[in-house]
Amino acid sequence: MRIAVYIAAVLLAILHQDFWLWDNDTLVFDFLPVGLAYHIGYSIAAAAVWAAAIKYAWPSHVEDFAEGDPKAENSGS
Repeated sequence: MRIAVYIAAVLLAILHQDFWLWDNDTLVFDFLPVGLAYHIGYSIAAAAVWAAAIKYAWPSHVEDFAEGDPKAENSGS
């Protein structure tokens, strides 16, 4: 799952460059520019990816070490 989070983070970095919407004058819901709607969806996706990163890819052994868990000292690498 950790690899999937890394891949999703790289994909988000690529998708952030929305050059295909620069010249698009379409309105979503008749008032919202499509570029802004895209970035709303992008922000929700980014929040989901970073929530997954915290859950699945966070180095918990570092927190255990910081909290003084003696078993965490040798489990780091």
